[in-house]
Amino acid sequence: MHAKERVTPERRSGVERRHHTLAAYWRGALNPRRRAGRRTSDHNYAIVDWHSPRVLALVMLILGLSMLDGVLTLLLIGQGANEVNPFMALFVPHNLGWFAFIKLSLTSLGAAVLVACARMKLFRLFPGELLLYLVVACYVVLVGYELTLLENPPLPH
Repeated sequence: MHAKERVTPERRSGVERRHHTLAAYWRGALNPRRRAGRRTSDHNYAIVDWHSPRVLALVMLILGLSMLDGVLTLLLIGQGANEVNPFMALFVPHNLGWFAFIKLSLTSLGAAVLVACARMKLFRLFPGELLLYLVVACYVVLVGYELTLLENPPLPH
């Protein structure tokens, strides 16, 4: 038997040594291990467990603007407007609690996907973080439009 053919015996005992506690998550949040990809192939699609504070600020801005959009939507509906999104129209004005829950849940899920893509090169052309800026810009335009509608309601037909 050659040295390359030797099989090393299994040294693991089968007992899990790591403990998943809140302190472990907190320590991992304060001391992230993976800030960049480890391989050269990770240049375009890096999976990391740390993002810049700028990404957190963008996500918080998206969530805040989404909540503001929901409030403005309810105000506009109170003035006679209709919800344009057919899925969300199922909940307005019948069940405002579900409307708020689903709106915030879907926005949070979308923001989480965008954060996961933030360090990637999408289509090998632009950074994924650019999508976060694009979503913020779209929400700013939408909220501006809704504020304009509140100030100058359209004339009834």
